[in-house]
Amino acid sequence: MTRFTDRVFLISGGARGIGTAQARFLVAEGARVVIADVLIEEGNKLAQELGDACIFQPLDVTSEAQWDAAVLVARGMGKLHGLVNNAGVYTPLPLTETDTAQFERHMRINQLGTFLGMRAVVSAFEETGSGTIVNMSSTVALRSAPNSIAYTASKWAVRGMTKAAALELADRNIRVNSVHPGPIDTDMLNVRSREENLRRVQQVPMKRLGTKEEIAKLVLFLLSDDSLYMTGSEVAIDGGASL
Repeated sequence: MTRFTDRVFLISGGARGIGTAQARFLVAEGARVVIADVLIEEGNKLAQELGDACIFQPLDVTSEAQWDAAVLVARGMGKLHGLVNNAGVYTPLPLTETDTAQFERHMRINQLGTFLGMRAVVSAFEETGSGTIVNMSSTVALRSAPNSIAYTASKWAVRGMTKAAALELADRNIRVNSVHPGPIDTDMLNVRSREENLRRVQQVPMKRLGTKEEIAKLVLFLLSDDSLYMTGSEVAIDGGASL
């Protein structure tokens, strides 16, 4: 018997990067998983790889209707036990070069998407009798960084919403925690130059990038019964970058 046998989980942004590692690990431990993403080709490919325990569902996280549809698909697989709000965007720009459209894009996907996801799963968790939400924030929500005002604003919002939701939902046996990754070896690094990425690695006390598998293992801990007394927590996994 593994930790997640017969439990159902919904992962936004599950078709690429950190989300793929979460899906693979969950299925390996007996879970049934809904991968929800705008990346249809990649999502379908991963779902086919993972077999009958996994379904791909198209999801624009800024759409209430698409969140409702994703939760309905998850409930069709069994009782929903967990949500990972993993979808996000990051475009590094200085304050003076960040236009309104870029700022709003970050806030809609990173903040509004997280809010809509949390709201969408509450009734399903109440039906299950419990639930756990993991919101993907960032180390910029612990210390910030230059040239990332829109991303920083959105991830601080995720950090704050996590605490607000954790307090509100605790008496319903629903836990909400946030994960704060530092520099991780995923496609998101491609938005910066190779030189900038090398400089950032040198600023990490452990002198290396994190891996998507390391982040996924932390997420699985927060989804599991091993963390039953944790809610409202903000967990940095960054090689010491936020120290």
